[in-house]
Amino acid sequence: MQGYRPPMLGSIPPAVKNLLIINVLFFLGASIFDYAKTVELLGLFYPESQYFRPHQIITHMFMHGDLSHLFFNMFALFIFGKVLETVWGSKRFLIYYMVTGLGAVALHMLVTWLDVTSVKHAIVAFQNTPSPEVFNAIVRDNISNPSAALLDFISRFYEYPNNSYIIQEALQISQKIVEHRIDIPVIGASGAVFGVLLAFGMLFPNTEMFILFIPFPVKAKYLVIGYGILELFLGIANRGGDNVAHFAHLGGMIFGFFLIKYWNKKYNRFL
Repeated sequence: MQGYRPPMLGSIPPAVKNLLIINVLFFLGASIFDYAKTVELLGLFYPESQYFRPHQIITHMFMHGDLSHLFFNMFALFIFGKVLETVWGSKRFLIYYMVTGLGAVALHMLVTWLDVTSVKHAIVAFQNTPSPEVFNAIVRDNISNPSAALLDFISRFYEYPNNSYIIQEALQISQKIVEHRIDIPVIGASGAVFGVLLAFGMLFPNTEMFILFIPFPVKAKYLVIGYGILELFLGIANRGGDNVAHFAHLGGMIFGFFLIKYWNKKYNRFL
């Protein structure tokens, strides 16, 4: 399939419609009740976190941070998801959606594990050889905008590198950095939505699309490739500094790619 021209009007297929409804209901429920408590209960936390619960692996995909977060995810799901469901059928589309959502979780957790492990190793190195240089590296690699108080503390550490009280306080701060890292929740359908975008680009690569701020149409295949490269770049450059789970987005695309390839091989035709 090389291109797709949607009808001007048409009903929303059942899987996409129900996903839209569930996401909106979750958002309204979180807005009505205590939002922070709802995120604590339904957002996805790292397994070492005190807030982690197994059901969060699923429920986090239906939580959103604000109205714009919800709108853009649901708009993309509506635009691209209904096309895929029409082609694949509801059952296959829902399987694909959930697999890409779980794939997003898998890659995000892997990257988080690597980050947390790296910090833990840095703390061990600091314990063995306490120095302001090592501590400064821990802060620099894990806090995008350190507070003025923390920067002042680092300056004092450089001034008094052998002060036992400063060293002990630096160790406590390092431990808090780890605790903070594992207590950051992940919410949103973005991982699955990026998987949906990937599938549209693979099934209809030559469909021309107009993107905001770009004055000319872009083929779907180039849009998907561009998004993938952008998410990889932002994920490496920010590593959580912009509060966006870029590797989760990338995980949804990667798992979607391999699932489509598997289906193509299994059924010996391009889906």
